[in-house]
Amino acid sequence: MEINLDLKHELKNFSNKKEQYTIPIFIPHKGCPNNCVFCNQKKISGQLTDVTAQDVEDKIEEYLKYYSNSKKKIEVAFFGGSFTGIPIDKQIEYLQVANSYVKKGLVGAIRISTRPDYINRNILDTMKKYNVKTIELGVQSMDNEILTLSKRGHTALDVVNASKLIHEYGIVLGHQIMIGLPGSTRESEVYTIKECLKLQPQQLRIYPVYVIPDSELYSMYENSEYKPLSINEAVKRCKAVIHECQKTEISIIRLGLQSTDEITAKNSQLKGPVSDNLAEYVMASLVKDKIEKEIKDRKIDDGKLIINVLKKYVSICIGPKKINKIYFENKYNIKFIVKGG
Repeated sequence: MEINLDLKHELKNFSNKKEQYTIPIFIPHKGCPNNCVFCNQKKISGQLTDVTAQDVEDKIEEYLKYYSNSKKKIEVAFFGGSFTGIPIDKQIEYLQVANSYVKKGLVGAIRISTRPDYINRNILDTMKKYNVKTIELGVQSMDNEILTLSKRGHTALDVVNASKLIHEYGIVLGHQIMIGLPGSTRESEVYTIKECLKLQPQQLRIYPVYVIPDSELYSMYENSEYKPLSINEAVKRCKAVIHECQKTEISIIRLGLQSTDEITAKNSQLKGPVSDNLAEYVMASLVKDKIEKEIKDRKIDDGKLIINVLKKYVSICIGPKKINKIYFENKYNIKFIVKGG
C-alpha cells in the first residue's frame, strides 16, 4: 500500500526557524521580585552573572560575525528575566545598544520577554521608542489556582489586560505557557490555551516543567509533594494544547526548553521530561496519529506501507530514534517506508 500524506494541518503551527536568526541575550532573574516554585533562572538560562550594556554590544557583535553574509532577518531578543521590571535606566541602557544596530540596518527587530503584571502604558511607550517589535508574556497558566500554587504573583486578569494593551500599541504579542505545573492537569492546560487564544497572540512558546536544583519545586519533589511529568506524558499534554492551536494561525516558535549543557549532560540533576528535542517527539506523535488513522481507515494489517511526504517531513514521519517506524512495524506487522519528494 502506498499513501500520499499531506501534513500541512498537523504541523501548520510550527514556526520555520530558518527564516530568521535570533541573537539571544539572557538577563538572569533581573527585575523579578517573585520566586516561582519552578524557577532558578540563573541555571535555566545557562548564565550565572549580571549583564552590562557592554556585554549586550559584545554579544551582538559576536553573532553578527556569523550572520554577516546572510539575507535572513536578524533580531535581538532579551530573555531570561522580567525585562520591564528592571529599573528603567537599565532597560534603556540595554535597548539603546540594541536599537543602535536597528538604526544601522544590521538588526531588523528587538524582542523582550516579561511578566504580565509588568506591562502598562508608560512601559509600552518606552518599548515603542526603542523599536521593540515583539513582547512575550510569561503567562504559564490561565488558572488562578495553579498560578497561586506556583507562586507566580499575578493573575489571569493581568494576562488579559497586558495582552490587550500590547495589541493596542501595535506590538507583536507572544505568550509562553507551561505544561506540568503543580496542580495542573491536561484539562487545565487545554483551558489555558483556549483562554490564551481568545487574546489572539501571534506567537506561542510551550515549556514543560523541569525540576531544577535549588528551586522550591525541587524540595517539593524530594518530599514527594510534586511528581514531574514523564516525556511520554509531556508529549500527550503538548499535543492536547496543539490540537487547540490547529484551529488558529498562531505560530509555535518553541516547544521545549532551549538546549543547554545542564539539559544535555548525562549527570544532570534536572528531573522531569528532560529532552533536547521534545518538539521532534511531539511532532512525530502528531504524525503517528495521522498515519494510524490512515492504516485503520484502509484496513492495512500486513505487507508494505509506503508513505510519500514532502522531503522536509521524512525524519518526522520516522520519528526520533525511529519510534514511529518501530511502532507501526511491531503493531501492524508491516514494512514501514517513508519517501520524500
